[in-house]
Amino acid sequence: MMTSAMILANAQDPTLETFENDVWWIVLIKLLGVFVILLLLTLFTINYERKVVARMAVRPGPNQVGPKGWLQSLSDGVKLPFKEEIIPKTADKVVYFIAPVISATVAFTAFSVIPFGPVVTMFGQSTALQLTDVPVSVLVLLACSSMAVYGVVLAGWASGSTYPLLGGLRSSAQMISYEVAMGLSIVAVFMTAGTMSTSQIVAAQAGSDPSTRVDIFGIQPTPPSWYAVLLLPSFIIYCISAVGETNRAPFDLPEAESELVGGFHTEYSSFKFALFFLAEYINMITVSAFATTLFLGGWRAPAPITTWWAGANSGYWPLLWWLGKVLILLFGFIWLRATLPRMRYDQFMRFGWKVLIPVNLVWILFLAGVRVTNTRVEGSARIVVYIVAAVLVLGIALLWPASKKARVYSIEEQLAARPPGSFPVPPMDLQVPPSPRARRAVAERQPATVGGTTPSPDDTSDKEV
Repeated sequence: MMTSAMILANAQDPTLETFENDVWWIVLIKLLGVFVILLLLTLFTINYERKVVARMAVRPGPNQVGPKGWLQSLSDGVKLPFKEEIIPKTADKVVYFIAPVISATVAFTAFSVIPFGPVVTMFGQSTALQLTDVPVSVLVLLACSSMAVYGVVLAGWASGSTYPLLGGLRSSAQMISYEVAMGLSIVAVFMTAGTMSTSQIVAAQAGSDPSTRVDIFGIQPTPPSWYAVLLLPSFIIYCISAVGETNRAPFDLPEAESELVGGFHTEYSSFKFALFFLAEYINMITVSAFATTLFLGGWRAPAPITTWWAGANSGYWPLLWWLGKVLILLFGFIWLRATLPRMRYDQFMRFGWKVLIPVNLVWILFLAGVRVTNTRVEGSARIVVYIVAAVLVLGIALLWPASKKARVYSIEEQLAARPPGSFPVPPMDLQVPPSPRARRAVAERQPATVGGTTPSPDDTSDKEV
């Protein structure tokens, strides 16, 4: 049975100095490798999504181009640049061209700080399977996701059309709102790992830190090392925010076909549309790789594998574990699209600002209290502090005044409260009353008779009527 120390010894974690010693041609090779990996993953993810959704809908899916249809996305990618490009006359030509370039560029740039594996030997040079790393790598990723909003908004504005403009404005509000929730969910990772470097965050999830063990009446259980378990609320909030950030179903409101035709890229075609399409799927891969790095141990193999295989986290094998985790998260994106209907826009925004962000703030406050307690309180006194804190929180929750529900007025009361001169209201029972003019005409008209006379009420003889 391997211990955490043995696992750490088998995987050489990169440091910030590791990237300073890379020669220039190794950097170029890694840059080309990241570019190729993203393109291949994008082509694979498109077919992956279409096949999984088709399987869930009990239909064939793409099955004509290539072996079992796996070259369908490649043929689409080759076809798009050669299609006719249509540019609206009212479009701002410069911004119309720059917008998709911004979206695609920031999507590629965000992947530069994602770690793929440990330190390996590449053409005789020792280097890390990561393009670069800085002390604030996580902020680089957040900055790239923020810049992606510019490409969407500028595309909607530069098209010179109403529906793309509405889609761009809606997307800006959506991405900014859910980026706040995403940023707050990552704060818990900073507090626990003590660093913003992506490579060091992966190293912090290598094994349980003895200082984080809690003494429960003499028993010291080992806490989990993956932050997806240790910081479960942050992981759940991050996953929800990532779906909203990437404009994916059920949060694909900037591209709502029933309201906005195609959203911000309605007026785009040919290669520029391909750039938007590429950026969307790269963003999916980026947030999945980011979640793998922050919450799922990065490129490290899961515990069952490391217990019986000593070299699971060495060499190029970690690239396989990283890819498997990313594909599982991408399957979550696809599953949501095939299952859930699109949300209403006001519900979506209310959920982000009134649910995710407040819950995030409360969770960060709770986590900060736990860390302070573990640092300053020793032994069994921690359990007492936790019990007192739990009782206080439960008491506040029970004694918190409930919001009074507004009185529901009847339709008659609502109609009576309308100001004079309001528009007429149709009948609520769906029965149209007879016209007053028609009633007057019937009252003034003599009854029609046949035969020239009107029978009297007392006449019981048989007469023609």
